[in-house]
Amino acid sequence: MANQTSRKFTLNTGARIPAVGLGTWQSSPSEVQSAVEAALRHGYRHIDTAAAYKNEKQVGAGIKASGVARSDIWLTTKLDNPDQTRAAEALDRSLANLDTDYVDLYLMHWPAATDPDDDKKLVPGWSFVDTWRDMQKLVATGKARNIGVSNFAIANLDKLLADESCKMVPAVNQIELHPCNPSPKLVAFNSSKGIHSTGYSCLGSANSPLYTNPTLLELARAKGKTPQQVLLMWGLQKGWSVIPKSVTPSRIEANFHLDGWHLTDDEVTSLDGIRERFKVCDGSFLPVRVFFGDDE
Repeated sequence: MANQTSRKFTLNTGARIPAVGLGTWQSSPSEVQSAVEAALRHGYRHIDTAAAYKNEKQVGAGIKASGVARSDIWLTTKLDNPDQTRAAEALDRSLANLDTDYVDLYLMHWPAATDPDDDKKLVPGWSFVDTWRDMQKLVATGKARNIGVSNFAIANLDKLLADESCKMVPAVNQIELHPCNPSPKLVAFNSSKGIHSTGYSCLGSANSPLYTNPTLLELARAKGKTPQQVLLMWGLQKGWSVIPKSVTPSRIEANFHLDGWHLTDDEVTSLDGIRERFKVCDGSFLPVRVFFGDDE
């Protein structure tokens, strides 16, 4: 098994995304700068943020403070729902906040263009297909080296890919992935279209039922690993990149201890056999349905 911390996945653009990154969702601005700095100093080379997280400035400051060259870091941010009709302007704002000239990956955060004045409404006459049309133009500027989507179900990917304005297949679909939301059909669909899957909430998020799951706990004990390390290895061996979130330096370090061991086929199968299901992000806050049960 290759060293996971130096492993990269090749995208349909030819770019190579590091397999392990630091997620920053729900990382407060007061904590995230030191978390990003700690992660990069420890060897992480993939940082994931979003305009909606309201911490891009602190992420940018953490990158600067780390002393790691920008060219050695894969940086992802996301287009917020109220900004979908003004993607170029939104990207410029993110770049200013991150204090960088480009992002390695720019994702449409959700397939929902919400009204900037009322997030309970969609922008009339606008769809995520229109948003993607505009995002494609950003690649030529060099400000977004790769573009992709997030939280796209099979039905919405089908709609996007079938539209004549879709000239670029998304490089990545960032989706919730853990043993209680494994989404095998969606992952397989992504792969069939040349779209790389990145797993968010790959540790099941805070107070997750996963951490009382006997299968996971027994496997972690048997391996001499933390449950978090086992969850990350499960995702990596499934073939997707993972972006575990933490602001605690010791956990950031522990989550990166993924070299020199692996899960056996039987151990992967045992995690696959967990039957409990839950979503951390069900999209219920949006004014349109985005998940259709087509991922299982």
